[in-house]
Amino acid sequence: MTLEVFLDDTPGELRAVVERDGRAEHILIERADTPPQTRLGARSVARVRQSAPGLKGAFIDLGGGLEAFMPLKGGISAPVGAKVEVEISAERREAKAPVARRLGAGEGEPRLLAAAPTLIETLARIAPGAEPATGRAAIEAGWAAVEQAQGPAAVPGGQVHVERTRAMITVDIDLNAHDMGRAHSRDETNRLALKAAARLIRLNRWGGLVAVDLIGTQHDGKAILAAAQAAFGDDPSIVYGPVNRFGVLMLSLPWGRTPLEEVLYAEPRLRLLRPEQAAQEAVRRLRAALLEDTTRARVTLTCATGIAALAAPLVAQLGPRAHLKTDDSLKPGDSNIEAE
Repeated sequence: MTLEVFLDDTPGELRAVVERDGRAEHILIERADTPPQTRLGARSVARVRQSAPGLKGAFIDLGGGLEAFMPLKGGISAPVGAKVEVEISAERREAKAPVARRLGAGEGEPRLLAAAPTLIETLARIAPGAEPATGRAAIEAGWAAVEQAQGPAAVPGGQVHVERTRAMITVDIDLNAHDMGRAHSRDETNRLALKAAARLIRLNRWGGLVAVDLIGTQHDGKAILAAAQAAFGDDPSIVYGPVNRFGVLMLSLPWGRTPLEEVLYAEPRLRLLRPEQAAQEAVRRLRAALLEDTTRARVTLTCATGIAALAAPLVAQLGPRAHLKTDDSLKPGDSNIEAE
């Protein structure tokens, strides 16, 4: 197995990609504008703002106008105004606030106690000892990883499509026409497809209920469970269900980081970048051009006025060769690069 790590340090965003055997397995993103109290693993003192017995929890104030939801189990109560120490167990997604795990009673005003693990620390845990490649190679690896996350995965004998709806993640495994009717091929394709589905779900940073439509019916339940555990892992928070009579495997994955499409897009289905991300990507393109040809004295990024306003402080960090100008005939997500 070949392990490669890429680290793109573009102003405004640190992005890392972990590849195994040439395929992206993880995308880590650390944006400068993300509030530190809401990052996965951050510990804070919070104040209970509103009790939510119907949701078996409470909404808490993390300070600075930030809130999270704190589940409550085992008969523990959290009266309004109580101070609690919490750790973020799931970052925000959709219209949902971050989820915080109660650690115990807290003291003092809402505040950050301990920052979340940094991207570099997380990268060292996922790929210990690996030396990251940087520069333009890292930028291109990040672009490629996003493309891989958003498309199907090919496996010997078939193809895997993974989609997320509001209710669940669906995995559809298609067997190639020339392999139909071959039992060994079906079983092997299902095993490889589970591995590919797990990789795509990790790349997209998804959690929740997963329904895997396996090829065929009348499966060996123990073999499928073993293949699923090998693909998704043996984390005790993962719940595996049996394969039903329709050939569908159900499992539940814990949420962790904000889904990739919500980090990038205002309209995920249309792949319409958020204004902040459009500016970030424009600056990344500019940095890639600066790295590609270091002999050019001046490289200029041109984008619409609104995006340029967001990009300006980031462009300034790229040095004297980097320049910025506006052109309101360009769409918000478009930009041009000119080298002189």
